[in-house]
Amino acid sequence: MNSSIKDYITVTLNYWVFTFTDGALRIIVLLHFYKEGFSPFTIALLFLSYEFAGVFTNLIGGWLSTNYGIKRILGIGLVIQSLGLLCLSVVNTAWGAVIATVWILCCQGLCGVAKDFTKTASKSAIKLTSDKLDGFESKDSRLFRWVAWFTGSKNAMKGIGFLGGGLLLSVFGFQNSLWLMVFLIVLIFIYTMAQLPEMFGKKKASRTIKSFFSKNKVVNNLALIRIFLFGARDVWFVVALPVFLYSSGWTFIQVSGLIAFWTIFYGFIQAVAPKIIPETESRVIGKRLRNWMFGLCVIPAILYFIVVSEMPLSEAYVIFGLFLFALLFAINSSFQSFLIVEYSSKDKTAEDIGFYYSANAIGRFIGTLLSGYLFQLGGFSHALFGSALMLIIGCIVSLRFNLEESLSTKKL
Repeated sequence: MNSSIKDYITVTLNYWVFTFTDGALRIIVLLHFYKEGFSPFTIALLFLSYEFAGVFTNLIGGWLSTNYGIKRILGIGLVIQSLGLLCLSVVNTAWGAVIATVWILCCQGLCGVAKDFTKTASKSAIKLTSDKLDGFESKDSRLFRWVAWFTGSKNAMKGIGFLGGGLLLSVFGFQNSLWLMVFLIVLIFIYTMAQLPEMFGKKKASRTIKSFFSKNKVVNNLALIRIFLFGARDVWFVVALPVFLYSSGWTFIQVSGLIAFWTIFYGFIQAVAPKIIPETESRVIGKRLRNWMFGLCVIPAILYFIVVSEMPLSEAYVIFGLFLFALLFAINSSFQSFLIVEYSSKDKTAEDIGFYYSANAIGRFIGTLLSGYLFQLGGFSHALFGSALMLIIGCIVSLRFNLEESLSTKKL
């Protein structure tokens, strides 16, 4: 087997296992502590350290991956994830609300650091392995397909993690579920360390803050749009939807099942995006990105009016609308994931991707905070309104530059 393909498979398997535990952890924490009496806003706060860690960890992770190699950073991410899960498994609400909340925040922060180290290193590996292959397929086409499959399959695995988290919580309970996930991480750690080359992905890193933050137009503009795109998803997805369903009488497995199928569907669309949009030239994809952003704006706005009007079968319409949201959101996300990998600097791929995903983390941080606050303020409808507003702002931001023109500034 070609060594580049072998490395790609190893990194993908690593990220799949990590993402399963990441998705399972989210649903376990959310449902367990809601059952323990935590308010929706408090639950949102529990995830803030996880998201906040991503803002800085993506930046640091990109620099570390460039300076010390992708293999080492993947290993560090798995070790930190295990530590976070083990520490979280000993939390006890009998400690008191303040102490327990602070402890959970610290554990979630560790898991957030682990996730973004692993994500930045993994996505950087795609470009490295793809660029080494020769063949009849164009590099743009191969990279779009590899990025789409990697990102889509990862999100499908996260959906399986959501479902697995609900099942684990129902069958094994809170503590045992976390221990089982630690065991799984240890296995993939051993496999990854044995398979990847020692200095895989090591390059010359930036030596100054100015050079680190000096990105081309595409990287900067995509990062800005990413903030609003992912904030618009998480404002209804992270806390509002699960709590809304659970408080409406749904069981742990039913709630985690719906969220899982939504995420799997979203991941599937990401994976097949190159077939949905066959044009694989970066200039064509960049030109279409803004049009798909505008289409996405409409969905949460319509769902808001459906929920507020309390029309018959409104719950069914909302679920259908959220899956339609997943379709358009996945295509937007696939476009952006391809463009950021394609237009990152060859010498500093991990740094550019880390910079981009730190913006992603800012959007998730804002969305998570608003998800709990808006739901507590006015229910699920308020969260949908917040989503629509963030997408509108994202579209306005996209009008500030000509993306097609910006693409010509690609750094080689």
